[in-house]
Amino acid sequence: MAIFNFSQDLGIDLGTANTLVFIKGKGIVVREPSVVAKNVATGEIEAVGNAARNMIGRTPGNISVIRPMKDGVIADYETTAEMMKYYIKKAMKKRSLFAKKPNVMVCVPSGITMVEERAVIDASKQAGAKDAFPIAEPFAAAIGAGLPVWEPTGSMIVDIGGGTTEVAVISLGGVVTSESIRIAGDKMDEAIINYIRKNYSLMIGERSAESIKMDLGAARQNKSDREMDIRGRDLLTGLPKTISITADEISASLDDIVDAIINAVKVTLENTPPELAADIMDRGIVLSGGGALLKNLDQVISDETRIPVFVTDNPLDSVAIGTGKSLDYIQHFRSSLNVSSRPLN
Repeated sequence: MAIFNFSQDLGIDLGTANTLVFIKGKGIVVREPSVVAKNVATGEIEAVGNAARNMIGRTPGNISVIRPMKDGVIADYETTAEMMKYYIKKAMKKRSLFAKKPNVMVCVPSGITMVEERAVIDASKQAGAKDAFPIAEPFAAAIGAGLPVWEPTGSMIVDIGGGTTEVAVISLGGVVTSESIRIAGDKMDEAIINYIRKNYSLMIGERSAESIKMDLGAARQNKSDREMDIRGRDLLTGLPKTISITADEISASLDDIVDAIINAVKVTLENTPPELAADIMDRGIVLSGGGALLKNLDQVISDETRIPVFVTDNPLDSVAIGTGKSLDYIQHFRSSLNVSSRPLN
């Protein structure tokens, strides 16, 4: 397949939790939260990315901190376009004044509707892209994980992001079968918040829940005696309060999320042609995305499917790297209008 060199073109992982921008020849140049602080009175953008994330839970009444992406798709079109404009400008701040507008490859969930996909393309163009090409998130993750996506062999990827979990079987440059569920890292945080509120009458924020997930979270209880002190607001008294919680409690709160991910993997395997299923049994299943870092998740999925499971070397960056590498095959996406990275069934 011909290689096309667009040195100023961008690959964007427009995620629910984080946005990463990849420039050919440079790699990932932007990595910031998909968060925007907006003045509710004037509608003006006050801060984007890290600066906006630091404002969560600390803003006055006239400032609202929002995440314009929800479950992997655009929930607030205008704010998403402004956020993308900020990141594209930041990524290309050193480019020549005479440089042309970049082509942009932007990843989308495999279960996205055509209307939602069009919103992503339009937002990319409004943000300054010459042309925008969508690429299915699991397809990008597979490229970033180094899987042989262009070969006549079956590769299975499970990408667990912030808003969606994408499971796909890929062969010959296309997604053969896939399953997309809007259950991923954010739902894990939400489950932890709900568990602590229900069992301890304590309210904690999203950032605290994420920290708890990374420190104590696991796919299954393992009789761990690890504990962590958590600070929050007592719902009965309204006063600040500190409690101690165990790793097994946090693991128990995540059971339903883990079961949903396992079920998505099983459904995808059930819909996989026998020849490709045999390849997957030989090659194994690859996990990517931030959710792949949940302790014991690879082992639990392997136990449930009886197939080897591996976590890719750079799970947090796989989608962004794959989106950037796909710029080498931009003509493939241009001519096929992304049909080849969509499910064939």
